[in-house]
Amino acid sequence: MRIEEDRKLDFQDVLLKPKRSKLTSRKDVDLTREFKFASNAKWTGVPVIASNMDGVGTFSMAKILQQFKMLTVLRKHYTIDDWTQAMDSGIQSEYVSICVGTGRIWDKDADDWKTLQAVLTKYPTIPFICVDVANGYHENYSQFVSRLRDKYPSKIIIAGNVITSEMTEELIIRGADIVKCGIGPGSVCTTRIMTGVGVPQLSGIIECADAANGVGGHIIADGGCIYPGDVAKAFGAGAHFVMLGGMLAGHDESDFEIKGDRVEFYGMSSDTAMEIYGSRKDGYRGAEGKLVTIPYRGAVAKTVEEILGGVRSAATYIGAQRIKDMPKCATFVKVHNVVNHVFDNFEENV
Repeated sequence: MRIEEDRKLDFQDVLLKPKRSKLTSRKDVDLTREFKFASNAKWTGVPVIASNMDGVGTFSMAKILQQFKMLTVLRKHYTIDDWTQAMDSGIQSEYVSICVGTGRIWDKDADDWKTLQAVLTKYPTIPFICVDVANGYHENYSQFVSRLRDKYPSKIIIAGNVITSEMTEELIIRGADIVKCGIGPGSVCTTRIMTGVGVPQLSGIIECADAANGVGGHIIADGGCIYPGDVAKAFGAGAHFVMLGGMLAGHDESDFEIKGDRVEFYGMSSDTAMEIYGSRKDGYRGAEGKLVTIPYRGAVAKTVEEILGGVRSAATYIGAQRIKDMPKCATFVKVHNVVNHVFDNFEENV
């Protein structure tokens, strides 16, 4: 046993320090970024990603986000018929990723694996494959990523989740182009409560980004963002991409039933999700997510504009003309308070 004495930081522990800038307007900031990956694949777009969760990673969401040149990782439970209908309706392949779990380790005929093969055969221009698990530290997961790289040498492979440097490096060496970083920070994730495991997200991003840069890879900051400013902080900390779940939930594009003015949203390791999709094949799974009801928020386009507007404004404050410049322009200030709570004790007047 050992204790790391240095304090780790989360988004609420810091602010970006403003500095003199030669930028004259928010319109001077370029939020698009061109990536070249170890697999020699290339992708250009705005590096903010919709998570592969029910209520977020939907085709309806993808159809809106592609207008902003943003990527959607589709939920892994879609069938080939679902994919066919969606692609025929105008989904642009360069802005979507198919998602697969590791069920094939236990079952060679796992449904999501069969769907992956069928979709990529029918739509070979889809550039991304996301191999999604809650715990990316298992050796059999690393082996799975290696086998997937051998089968799909030209695809952009997203692997995770992890939140430490050594496993970020390991997954990139095994064949991942991008590593999803975050253990337990999500809005409907209870991993930190159930297991006591995790690393505060901002410090984790800094550590993992540094590791990825050293071996020619990239990371996604996955989870923990509450405000647009948190997205900006994640980019400032070195994240190449930022993945959002709760910030995009509760909209028309969630494809969930609206009950009055409320919408359900749940973690993919919650009891709710396991009741819908069944427990994991090894039979030892416990719930590490929860079900919440959140306010109905209308069309997602307005929320996306708010998020991107916040990132763009943050870039002007710190003098970053491009989103890729944000880490070298960022100085973080440790704080005790980020939000003014003066009205918290008053009821909202509508």
